[in-house]
Amino acid sequence: MHLLIAAAGSGRRMGATRNKLLLPLSGQPVLAWTLQAALEAESIDWIGIIGQEIDRAEILALVEGAPKPVAWIAGGDSRQESVERGLAGLPDQAQHVLIHDGARCLASPDLFDRCSDAVRGGKAVIAATPVTDTIKRVDASGLITATPNRAELWAAQTPQAFSVDELRQGHREARANGWTVTDDASLYERLGWPVNVLDAGPSNIKVTTPFDLTVAAAVLAKRLG
Repeated sequence: MHLLIAAAGSGRRMGATRNKLLLPLSGQPVLAWTLQAALEAESIDWIGIIGQEIDRAEILALVEGAPKPVAWIAGGDSRQESVERGLAGLPDQAQHVLIHDGARCLASPDLFDRCSDAVRGGKAVIAATPVTDTIKRVDASGLITATPNRAELWAAQTPQAFSVDELRQGHREARANGWTVTDDASLYERLGWPVNVLDAGPSNIKVTTPFDLTVAAAVLAKRLG
């Protein structure tokens, strides 16, 4: 299985002046925890890291001597463009691909393996978790306009797993039609293609703010005993 890790994050919402994935978390950079899980996943045979040139040396130092092939892929100006570049950088034999945000550093090897099993079984799938809060739809003035049924709501996460040929087609359609999406599953949705959710559990958070770093450190402390 081929895995693309989006690692071109910024530190804006973290209040940092550098890529948030290189900030320290429990003794090593955030991205190191993501890579560790990917390298330990039995299903992953190849990893492509999509990032910005300014971070290249520091990121590649994290995978020096890795037991699996790791390739560097130059990212674009947006996540969508970066994934498109990642797809172009896949080995010729790649049939399925997992897309993962490097900031989801608590993803377990088992989560990667479960997503791999699902896509090999013919499904497009995304890691997700059921929404536990009551969600309100609000207009520009701050007025509540609707309350969606919580039982139908899931928070989309990564990894997301797809057929390489289909996902490439989705990105070609997006470029041709000027679509802007925040995750790859949205391309499938626009094209009317089915995507399944796979329950990732409660800990697969995305590190975006300083509070997220605190939560991630607590989860790692519990995992490490």
